[in-house]
Amino acid sequence: MARGGTLGVAVIGTGRMGADHVRRLHEVTNGAHVAAVVDVDAERVKRIADGIEGCSAYTDPAAAMASDGVDAVLIASPGSAHEAALLTAFELDLPVLCEKPLTPGSASALRVLEAERRLGHRRVQVGFMRRYDAEYTKLKALLETGRLGRPLMLHNRHRNVATPPGFTSEMLINDSVVHEMDITRWLLGQEITAVTVLKPTPSGNAPKGLQDPQFVLFETAGGAIVDVEINVNCGFGYQVQAEVVCERGTARIGDGHALVTNTAGRWGGTIAQDFTERFEDAYDRQMQAWVDATRRGEVTGPSAWDGYATAAVCEAGVRAQNEGGRVEVELVERPAFYA
Repeated sequence: MARGGTLGVAVIGTGRMGADHVRRLHEVTNGAHVAAVVDVDAERVKRIADGIEGCSAYTDPAAAMASDGVDAVLIASPGSAHEAALLTAFELDLPVLCEKPLTPGSASALRVLEAERRLGHRRVQVGFMRRYDAEYTKLKALLETGRLGRPLMLHNRHRNVATPPGFTSEMLINDSVVHEMDITRWLLGQEITAVTVLKPTPSGNAPKGLQDPQFVLFETAGGAIVDVEINVNCGFGYQVQAEVVCERGTARIGDGHALVTNTAGRWGGTIAQDFTERFEDAYDRQMQAWVDATRRGEVTGPSAWDGYATAAVCEAGVRAQNEGGRVEVELVERPAFYA
């Protein structure tokens, strides 16, 4: 590792998420520096590299990963490019933080999983940042004490102000509800076995052709029932909330009442306007945890198995959207490697 022992990271993809990760590595994270940035837009990536001392610009991910001073890789490119980048990182035995999805489909995710197993050690952490959110980690810790008894139901709300142009009904599952899929598996410690999608009359706020909102139901291997209100054109803010109903009590997070004001005959607070604001601390914690573990020679956090499992649940969810009814999730047997 160059620069006094700090971790040299190549960031692949410098769009919204990638650029934010570059900023985070450069300005917030301890023990790491941005050694290379990669993007198909040569002008943009050069502009970013020019603003960071010792950073090189590339348009080819393989060339960046093979360059001197690169010790680890952060993948924030479009999902369709993830498999090739991951396999190249495996060839070089580089640790990877890969933004979700691991890959867009379960078949390609399974190929990545099998390639990592052939290495004989983990190399991938998948970027499911909610696992690093302070409220979710408190909820997880509470459930693990067993004080509330067995979880019976989990209610989730996931709301966005509005969708960008080109947002499709399938993206409701693959880009939004995928987070509830992972957090359900993590909080409950159970795989999702079936998905049902119910669709009310679309909101007048939804762009033409977008079926929004939707109500998504999960069944789990442990017999819990999970629901997700996905409402991505609510118009007023970005909200992520969860309430778990157990045998001896309930617990809820996401109300956003950290600051309540009383003034001029009114009381209230503010609502975050997008995910980068709501989960900024979670992204910071995730990055620092990845860097710290990598410098210790370890790989922690969500694994390639988690990426594969959520890809399989997404496929069942999209089928449920398109076909109606209950769709079972098709998973291979979990390898002992990922136990």
